Amino acid sequence: MQPSIATLPLLLLLLFFSLPAPSLAWGVHGHLIVCQIAQGRLSVAAAAAVRGLLPSYAGGNLSSLCSWADDVKFRYPWSAPLHYIDTPDRLCNYTYDRDCRDEDGIKGRCVAGAITNYTSQLLTYDGTSPSTQYNLTQALLFLSHFMGDIHQPLHVGFTSDKGGNTIDVHWYTRKTVLHHVWDDNIIETAEDDYYGEGVAEFVDALTQNITGEWSQRVPGWEQCSKNQTTCPDTYATESITAACDWAYKDVTEDSVLEDAYFASRLPVVNLRLAQGGVRLAATLNRIFS
Repeated sequence: MQPSIATLPLLLLLLFFSLPAPSLAWGVHGHLIVCQIAQGRLSVAAAAAVRGLLPSYAGGNLSSLCSWADDVKFRYPWSAPLHYIDTPDRLCNYTYDRDCRDEDGIKGRCVAGAITNYTSQLLTYDGTSPSTQYNLTQALLFLSHFMGDIHQPLHVGFTSDKGGNTIDVHWYTRKTVLHHVWDDNIIETAEDDYYGEGVAEFVDALTQNITGEWSQRVPGWEQCSKNQTTCPDTYATESITAACDWAYKDVTEDSVLEDAYFASRLPVVNLRLAQGGVRLAATLNRIFS
């Protein structure tokens, strides 16, 4: 039985958000950025549906629960394989039939399959009566989180190093792993260096790029071929390409990653966060239209 979050005590929720961010997905700030960008782009119908599905203590704020899926995966291990995709080493490509399966070989149990599954669940939404078949609050939170995960390049990474989780590096003087650099360190360093108010200023900067510098590219990000509601295979293909071209490139065991790596990789992180937010909004708008 999958858990319901409707009874999660507010005290525990606040405690979770007061703890240091674990090495998961984009980290708390990355997921918050994706969901804040998305929430600002929701249609009237989608915003109403999201507000209705969120627990009352969320105050209609999707980003306040955008890291929920990371919190529960330790208590509900069935969800752990749904956060990533393992691809063959150094092939630098992704195909659903070959790669979207868990360690037991069960097809569809990867982040691309999870996005498709929870999108399908949410398409059963009826604003006049609650679903008796699915927990749509849970589906919304999983979909919102996984849309962030699939845009983090190392969540579609090589099998042998578990998406950079076994590659030890130094981020300046701090020892970490390559995966954590992309989850947290690049974002945290950008906030420290460029955004005095932290994540809020980061969101504002990305939003300005979405409506300005990237505005002509945004319609292409939002579209899916064959009138699909969402197209996670496209997002996964982009991520493994970015992983090869940027995340793994010129990195070996015990590499020291400093200014040159940060300056050249931050634009990739910015782009993927923006694309994740835009596409989450586009997907929710199509679901709830």
